Amino acid sequence: MLYLLFRFLLRVLYICLFRLEAKGLENIPADGPVILCANHVSNFDPPTVGVKVKRKVHYMAKAELFKIPVFGPLIRAFGAFPVKRGGVSKEAIKSAITLLKEGNVMGIFPEGSRRNQGGEAKKGAAMIALRSNAVVIPVAIVGNYSLFRKVTVYYGKPVDLSAFIDDSSPDKLDRLTDAIMMDVRALIAANK
Repeated sequence: MLYLLFRFLLRVLYICLFRLEAKGLENIPADGPVILCANHVSNFDPPTVGVKVKRKVHYMAKAELFKIPVFGPLIRAFGAFPVKRGGVSKEAIKSAITLLKEGNVMGIFPEGSRRNQGGEAKKGAAMIALRSNAVVIPVAIVGNYSLFRKVTVYYGKPVDLSAFIDDSSPDKLDRLTDAIMMDVRALIAANK
């Protein structure tokens, strides 16, 4: 219930401040495990990706954030779970896979950080997708969060994972990561 309240409040705030729009929401399955793989441009991105989605979206967040009074409980209520700094821990990956196997939605930023925009993406999203049998939806955040300027989130068609499911080649995760990011970047390019 707290999630629904915060999502509503953030939705109103984002619409007022950033004229937030979402396109392609129909591409997100109504049930089953889903990973929303998005580009990463700002600290505002996690709520941006999730506020217009009908299903609860979960995220990994730096463990330090959970120690901040008021903010820690708030992001936990909003679907975040902790990750130790310096890389994704085995515990965080297990938590992500468990969440997805339970039929939930997860938001992931394969670029890892805002400073890596357009750079090489990390393989975690691909590995988690294959281990959880999740549908991968590419997501493009277009806009720069300037007050009263439009930010639009584009949800693309699911990434075709069929070529990777029975593949045992050592570069499988690299190729799937590239495929995911190609779809994300194509969405950005088509909507700039």
